[in-house]
Amino acid sequence: MNINEIKQKDTEYVANTYPRYDLCVEKGLSSTCYDFDGKEYIDLSSGIGVNSLGFCDPAWAGAVTGQLNTLQHMSNLFYTSPCVRLAEKLSEITGCKKVFFANSGAEANEGAIKAARKYSFDKYGAESGRNRIITLVNSFHGRTMAALTATGQESFHNFFFPFLEGFEYVNAGNIGELKEKLEIDILTNGSCAAIIIEYIQGEGGVVPLDYDYVKAVAEICEKYDILLIADEVQTGVGRTGTFLAGENYGIKADITTLAKGLGGGLPIGAVLLGEKTADVFGPGHHGTTFGGNPAICAGAVEILNRISDESFLAGVKNKGDYIRKRLSEIDEVIKTDGMGLMLGITLKTKKSADVVKAGIENGVITLTAKEKLRLLPPLNITMGELEKGLDRLINIMKN
Repeated sequence: MNINEIKQKDTEYVANTYPRYDLCVEKGLSSTCYDFDGKEYIDLSSGIGVNSLGFCDPAWAGAVTGQLNTLQHMSNLFYTSPCVRLAEKLSEITGCKKVFFANSGAEANEGAIKAARKYSFDKYGAESGRNRIITLVNSFHGRTMAALTATGQESFHNFFFPFLEGFEYVNAGNIGELKEKLEIDILTNGSCAAIIIEYIQGEGGVVPLDYDYVKAVAEICEKYDILLIADEVQTGVGRTGTFLAGENYGIKADITTLAKGLGGGLPIGAVLLGEKTADVFGPGHHGTTFGGNPAICAGAVEILNRISDESFLAGVKNKGDYIRKRLSEIDEVIKTDGMGLMLGITLKTKKSADVVKAGIENGVITLTAKEKLRLLPPLNITMGELEKGLDRLINIMKN
């Protein structure tokens, strides 16, 4: 099919849930891709933080295809080597005790919510009513019903009522509001099971949480045996220059969720269970048909082998610093928020959506996050590709 046929059939057969930009990508390698006319694009989006090693990384692709030629799927009623190897590697890197594999970030967050409620049920009993989940205003946790309920943005809630019970929201940074809400509960029935945070609110506009606030939340969770759930679907797997963003805050959550960059372009989610929740799930308590898929897990092991290296992570930080320096020299840029290669740019006069559109016309792919321009380049983007992409982006900002 040519590009016009693809667009026509997309309109005819694919549910209209995405406002697509006028770009149809045919192929890619590293951080460069090409449309059907052979036009080159530098990708500073990595498929919204998914292509952690860029397009078609040879070693990653080899690990996936090698496994596909051996065993592509097996029921979770049986053992497979790639699933076990990936769980072991995640445990070695993060210190988690057990891992549950799902197929997306939303599914991982659903699993984390279930684990938190099961922990409270087991320890305090059903009669305690200790099942409430507190999340932050401006958060985003996914589009399945529990994850959507946990999302603290009303713009995502419209049309889908009624939502699940037992979720409440507090403003990020306001520890007094959180304490007030928790004190009421503790004096009555201690109904809070978990608090969910994103260290950087990605879909909320690339907004990092304040260090002191995160530490205060963690202290409250520890004091009252409330589980701290860290949604690291976008921030995890090296994106911020450490394997987990929580490392930048000196925090180790009770439950951490991963997805996006863990699969390198293939669908996977992971619930990392800490000491308290390691044994909360037993047979039949949770599951998913495709979780721990051998081919995806084999590719993820290759990603972890590369990304967990300290020099690789240092390179992520250095590239992020380079981007910040280049952008600081541009009058159109007010400020750049974020960490590592997860950056949100506040612009002075231009609309971020217009810059993304102009970028496509000029051969560079970027993203938006609310009013900000968002950059999520592949973690292994070469300096040559990064310089070329920034040159094109900065030229748009100057004109």
